[in-house]
Amino acid sequence: MKDNNSKFLYLREKYSDFIYEDYEIIEDKEYILLKFYFSINGLVKFTPITKILRKNFNFSEIDNNTKNIVFNLGLVELISYWKVVCSKNIIIKCGFLNEEQIKWFKKLYFYGLGELFYTNGINTNINDFMNIVCTGKPIEIENKKNSKEDFLIPIGGGKDSAVTLELLKEYHSKSYAFIVNPKEVTKKCASIAGYENDRIIEVQRTIDKKLLFLNSVGFINGHTPFSSMLAFLTYFVSSLMNIKYITLSNESSANESNVEGQKINHQYSKSYEFENDFKLYSEKYLKSDVLYFSLLRPLSEIQISKIFTENDKYYKTIKSCNIGSKSSPWKWCNNCPKCLFVYIMISVFWDKEKVIEMFGEDLLDKESLKEIFLGLCGYEKNKPFECVGTYREVNYAISEIIKKREDKKLPKLLNYYKDNFKLISDDNILKNFDNNNNLPYELKNILKRKIEEW
Repeated sequence: MKDNNSKFLYLREKYSDFIYEDYEIIEDKEYILLKFYFSINGLVKFTPITKILRKNFNFSEIDNNTKNIVFNLGLVELISYWKVVCSKNIIIKCGFLNEEQIKWFKKLYFYGLGELFYTNGINTNINDFMNIVCTGKPIEIENKKNSKEDFLIPIGGGKDSAVTLELLKEYHSKSYAFIVNPKEVTKKCASIAGYENDRIIEVQRTIDKKLLFLNSVGFINGHTPFSSMLAFLTYFVSSLMNIKYITLSNESSANESNVEGQKINHQYSKSYEFENDFKLYSEKYLKSDVLYFSLLRPLSEIQISKIFTENDKYYKTIKSCNIGSKSSPWKWCNNCPKCLFVYIMISVFWDKEKVIEMFGEDLLDKESLKEIFLGLCGYEKNKPFECVGTYREVNYAISEIIKKREDKKLPKLLNYYKDNFKLISDDNILKNFDNNNNLPYELKNILKRKIEEW
């Protein structure tokens, strides 16, 4: 096979059928366990597992509505397993989707895998990249009301979820922190915000090791839309616990494409488009009275960074680096786009010494990060495939840092920027409020009051 597109064409022909065989819900005194059964004819069977710890939480009984949510969760879980061969057909044996639902999932799969297709040089389109065939029966469900106006707040260990925790502190007694595969950083962030074990919902999600093996021996691999899985998983837990509000920490900056002129977005499943799609899908096909929205959607990364820097509670704890999250303990790797981006955002509001204390070194003085730096600014072919902000706010931030340090020697990357590009000003950037959001009225007012303080 000459290239990845040839590999794509070869594998999808050889392993043409990916089968969603079944799902299982197993209840125990200690946990609720979800098992999904997938297979690729002639190659492998997968059984990923998700375990929700019961603790002393009041979970309702499993009924057809919650079974239906788990069935739909499996339709998102399968993306990671389907992508290894990109089978022409997905055959669903354990449930049923109508034509509108099939169209919905094909849109999620195609744009959620846009980065994977792009970075692997795969040429395909939304109509031809897969067929979805259902042989199972639909589940009869009914409309359900979630009467408790409580909040479920996913925590990832970075600055954004820390900001959400702080903005919602007046609702603390009605809120639960939600953590997938807890680590020291995520638990400590929750603890700083006042959430201890009895207010932390812990989920252990296990990837089938056979997938990791296939990735290691050269099958197709790449980015998948994790946040779409989180949408269905939090919806399932919220339904079981009668929680009304799933409160995410995705900002307006997540809407920007990584490739100019193309709809290829590393953060597609964090975008407002997906959030709105999921809202409409869940209302029609999941039917629990759960509201899924991002508290930070009206804000940009630069605004979120300003809020983050207004107190010192989290700065020695949070870690936004995905590479560093794979090490123990979790740390800033100081060599990736995410590290450099957060460093730049924070540097607008804190002095150099404090930011260096947070990261351990001056990232703006590392010439090895020049290409990443230019990519963040929009002077490379693509924006880095990471959860980073828009070109506009990066250039604004860099300009502000240079102005703030005008009487001091600049680090290498800032000096290069000053010599080669024009500094910009933007008096409105901290006052913007994106009206494309799904926030309840009272939560919009929290953000608007915060902006008015500036």
